[in-house]
Amino acid sequence: MAAYHPPPPPRPGGAVDPQQLRQAVAILHALNHSLRQGIIRLLTDDGARLTVTEIFTALRIEQSVASQHLAILRAARLVVPERDGKFIYYTLVADRLTHLLALVRDLSHLSDETTG
Repeated sequence: MAAYHPPPPPRPGGAVDPQQLRQAVAILHALNHSLRQGIIRLLTDDGARLTVTEIFTALRIEQSVASQHLAILRAARLVVPERDGKFIYYTLVADRLTHLLALVRDLSHLSDETTG
């Protein structure tokens, strides 16, 4: 499993790094669906580690639907899979969400500065 590396600090003068912005957009896109939000909620419990079966059962959806949404969350690096025997468990990359919220907050402050 690859370690999460936080983005670099903001640029001088409050400018946002374009790469950081692209990553934030990809994460926001991944979060912009009620089923994916449901998966995130399931995984937010301390140390939550769930299989696809546990996820689709809890959300009352088909296994293939859960797998498709997990793939989108994996691509955005919001969840990471971990094999344990014959099972694959998914966990949330909470640091990534924390950094996204910080970036959104920074963008909000930049917007306030340009409009105020």
